[in-house]
Amino acid sequence: MASSLASLSAILSQQHRALLVQRRCCCVSPTHVFYNRRASNSHGYRYFTHRSLKRLGFSLTLSRNFSHSHNSSAKKKDSPGLHHFIAQASVSASQAQPELMPALDLATTPETPLGGRIYHETYGCQMNVNDMEIVLSIMKNSGYSEVVDVPESAEVIFINTCAIRDNAEQKVWQRLNYFWFLKRHWKSNVATGRAQSVRPPKVVVLGCMAERLKDKILDKDKMVDVVCGPDAYRDLPRLLEEVEYGQKGINTLLSLEETYADINPVRISKNSISAFVSVMRGCNNMCSFCIVPFTRGRERSRPVESIVKEVAELSKEGVKEVTLLGQNVNSYNDATGAEVESGANWKLSDGFSSMCKVKNMGLRFADLLDRLSTEFPEMRFRYTSPHPKDFPDDLLYIMRDRYNICKFIHLPAQSGSSTVLKRMRRGYTREAYLDLVQKIRNIIPDVGLSSDFICGFCGETEEEHKATLSLMKAVGYDMAFMFAYSMREKTHAHRNYVDDVPDEIKQRRLTELIEAFRESTGQCYDSQVGSVQLVLVEGPNKRAPETELIGKSDRGHRVAFTNVPLLDRTGDPIHKRNPIVGDYVEVRISKSTRASLFGEAFAITKLTSFYKNVDQEAVACAS
Repeated sequence: MASSLASLSAILSQQHRALLVQRRCCCVSPTHVFYNRRASNSHGYRYFTHRSLKRLGFSLTLSRNFSHSHNSSAKKKDSPGLHHFIAQASVSASQAQPELMPALDLATTPETPLGGRIYHETYGCQMNVNDMEIVLSIMKNSGYSEVVDVPESAEVIFINTCAIRDNAEQKVWQRLNYFWFLKRHWKSNVATGRAQSVRPPKVVVLGCMAERLKDKILDKDKMVDVVCGPDAYRDLPRLLEEVEYGQKGINTLLSLEETYADINPVRISKNSISAFVSVMRGCNNMCSFCIVPFTRGRERSRPVESIVKEVAELSKEGVKEVTLLGQNVNSYNDATGAEVESGANWKLSDGFSSMCKVKNMGLRFADLLDRLSTEFPEMRFRYTSPHPKDFPDDLLYIMRDRYNICKFIHLPAQSGSSTVLKRMRRGYTREAYLDLVQKIRNIIPDVGLSSDFICGFCGETEEEHKATLSLMKAVGYDMAFMFAYSMREKTHAHRNYVDDVPDEIKQRRLTELIEAFRESTGQCYDSQVGSVQLVLVEGPNKRAPETELIGKSDRGHRVAFTNVPLLDRTGDPIHKRNPIVGDYVEVRISKSTRASLFGEAFAITKLTSFYKNVDQEAVACAS
């Protein structure tokens, strides 16, 4: 038996060296060998490392010494060759233990041995949702094909995190505590029927919080198995494999190039008529309150062709509305083509500045919108989240002239005080922001605007807070996202300022800002009464699911209407039918609230047909 083990060990050593040669061409890891398991109940493969081979009684160190001494003696005259020795040893080993020691088959590409069902949760922005779709695609290609709806049935649990605000992080910690309970008490959970997984789940933390708190997460009472940052998702299968052998998996390296442009995301919402498409990643703005440049890295953009290809696939699947994503989406800059100019020609919004200069300029965001809107005339396009500094005139004009680019702009202000904006390092003043708002409304008269605001930033006085309230009322936003400031580590503010506004004052100011928003937003919705809006049907209205449908207008307003048979301008003009999800419906607005619109639907139509009729009516009125 000892002789057989030594012989087989020599074979393993020789074939392991062959793998090292193969690695130069096919990226096989030098620490792995593949073992063909010919068990009666399986035709799969097991994946062994040096450590696991030692558990079976093999010593690769011994095998290297044995093989080396044999190679030396084989050089003597009339000594049998190495091939003869391997053949003899293979026969001996198989005769000694035919079941325990089958022959290696390196000609066959092994499938990923690890697997299990996946459960996932996502917190934060739409970019995190899109990231989760990329992760699912990577895992699917590695053999993790099944996704379950509850963590109790999963062998792998992904939680995709957000680090923008402290509240989001606290929610993640609460969920991690529960996942730790599922892992720590797996046997009793299975016995009582609480868990249905076949083994204790591996818990994986993804996203911005993974990058920011990697050491703390891994050290937290063995709560988490893998920590993976936003630029390292391709490494997830390997990291999970490391866990199999008692390691902690961690990769939070940021990249200057990773865009996942070649990965086709697995859509989380299978039958959705809307989808997110990431066009760029990272941020160069370095606002003093924001941690994104430290968790997402620097800006880099996907090539236009890869975006067009992904949108074409979505169009074939029936998607009617695409939201283009980026941490600073309108800074899009595809400099991969041959026609690249000096970044000195980069045009900012009038009155705005940037701390980071562009080196090379290629196709900009207006060029991308031009291409997409032309090639997909029956698809709507939105985008988020932009920065006010990157709204050159050509971007505004392309939005005005293309009917399928939604007339809605997210324009984050953060504060209405120029002194606070300076401490925030936003690159503009209150006056420059208001001038941009006026320019946008002059070029796109019926545009909808939304914004972000932070209350209680470092050193904010009552006068500075009142300036924000007055800006809110002066602009009149359709939607706003308002938050009390929470200090983030690694940011410029954390290094240079003091978070000196008490929490109770922050909350009071936040309440005042919300009230100011509610007073002003009603005018935006009231202005729509009497107009005809093209509504993309999303499903039943939750308030009256049996009788009403709800959808979204071009401007982003929620519009409800009674579900009745309508004239179908897309098909048989004689017979009426009820609208379904994905239909474009013409709705005359009859009533508004501060959060939604209600109207009367009168026809099902197409995107191109509706705006063609609108243009014809405008010409008729003008003549």
